[in-house]
Amino acid sequence: MLKKLWLVFAQAVTVVLALMFSFATLRPEWLPQRLAPSPQTEPALRPPPQPAPLPPAAEPAAGPAVATAADAIRTASILSYSEAARRATAAVVNIYTTKAARSPSDHPLFGDPLFRRYFGEQFGDRPQSNSLGSGVIASADGYVLTNHHVVEGADEIEVLLADGSRAKARVAGTDPETDLAVLRIDMADLPAIVFGNAESARVGDVVLAVGNPFGVGQTVTMGIISALGRTQLGINTFENFIQTDAAINPGNSGGALVDTEGRLLGINTAIYSRTGGSLGIGFAIPASTARQVMDQIVATGSVTRGYIGVEPQDLTPELAEAFKLPRKDGAIIAGVMRNGPADRAGVKVGDILIDVDGQPVPNTASMLNLIAQLKPGSTAKFRFVRDTDTVEIPIRVGKRPKPGTPRE
Repeated sequence: MLKKLWLVFAQAVTVVLALMFSFATLRPEWLPQRLAPSPQTEPALRPPPQPAPLPPAAEPAAGPAVATAADAIRTASILSYSEAARRATAAVVNIYTTKAARSPSDHPLFGDPLFRRYFGEQFGDRPQSNSLGSGVIASADGYVLTNHHVVEGADEIEVLLADGSRAKARVAGTDPETDLAVLRIDMADLPAIVFGNAESARVGDVVLAVGNPFGVGQTVTMGIISALGRTQLGINTFENFIQTDAAINPGNSGGALVDTEGRLLGINTAIYSRTGGSLGIGFAIPASTARQVMDQIVATGSVTRGYIGVEPQDLTPELAEAFKLPRKDGAIIAGVMRNGPADRAGVKVGDILIDVDGQPVPNTASMLNLIAQLKPGSTAKFRFVRDTDTVEIPIRVGKRPKPGTPRE
C-alpha cells in the first residue's frame, strides 16, 4: 500500500514540474513574480521586449521650455513697429505755407491799369501755396519743431494735425545755422512727442521716419542708423547729423526720426540724391541739438552762440607734412577778424587750436561747436601750438553775429 502511494506522489510531482517548465518557457507571465525567471536566465524562446514609445513631438522629454506669452509678445514687437508708429504719428504734423509772389513795384508797366487788367493775375500779387513740409509737436502747449527752410519767407503757415484738425501757426524763432525753426499754434493738450537720447543711439539701430513726402499724406518708413556724427557736408554751419537709410523724400523735411519705442531721435532735414528721390542716404538733426535750439528760442526768441572771430581750416596729415607742422590734428587759424575777440587776445594766423577750456579740438567742426557753446561775455582758455611751443591764451568770448551780418 505504501509503495502505491509513493508512486502516485512521484507521478504528481513529475506532472507539476513539467507544467511549470512549460509555463516558464511559453507563458512566464502566468507564473507568480517569485517563480518567474530572471532576465539573466530568460530562455531564448521568450519574445524580445518592445521599445518604449517615443514622447510626442509637441512635448519633448528634454530641451528648452515652451515659449511663454511674454516671449510671444516680445517676438511680435520685433516683427511689428505699429506701436512706435502710433505714438510718433500722433505728434507729427503737415505744414502748409503760403508765399505771396509780388511783382517789383518799379516795373515800367506795373502802374498801367490796362496792363494790370489783362496780366494782373500773372504779374500782380498772387499767392503761391507750398504743401511739402512736416513738423513735430514738441510740447503739449503748442510748440512745433520743423526745418528753417520749410517756413523760410512764408507769409502764412497752417498746420494739419494727425487727427485732421487745422491751426494757424506763427514763427516763434528760427536758427538758419542748424536749419531749425520753432512754430507756435494756439492749441492745448496736444500729443507731444517724447524726446529720446540721440547720444545713446548706435549704428544698426532700427529707426522710423515719419513725415509728408511729396504731399501724399502722413507716411512711415523704416530703416537703420547708417552712421553718426556726419559733418562737413556743406548743409548747415553746425553739423552733427544722424545718417539713415529710412526712405526720406521731399516733404519729409521737419518730420520725425524715431526709435522703436516712438521716441524722437532727430529732425529729418536733408537727403543725398541725384534724382530728387530717396537713395537711402538721409540726414537728421539730433534731438539733443533740436531741444537746445528750441529751449533758447522759447526763452529768448533767438539762439545765442559764442564767437571769437577766426577763420579755421582743418589740419590734415597732408597739410601738416607739407608745412612740417608739429601736429596732424586740430584747427589751423587761416584768418583772424580785425578787432575781433581773438585779434584782441593776440591770436595769430598759423596758430593751431588744440584745446578749448579743456576740451580737445580734432577738427574745425568740433571747434565751432565748442566755441558756440561758450557764453558770450565769459572768458575761456584756448590752447594753441605756435611754431613748436604750446601757448595758452584767455579770450573774452563774443556773440556770434547772425548769418548775413557784415563783419569788419
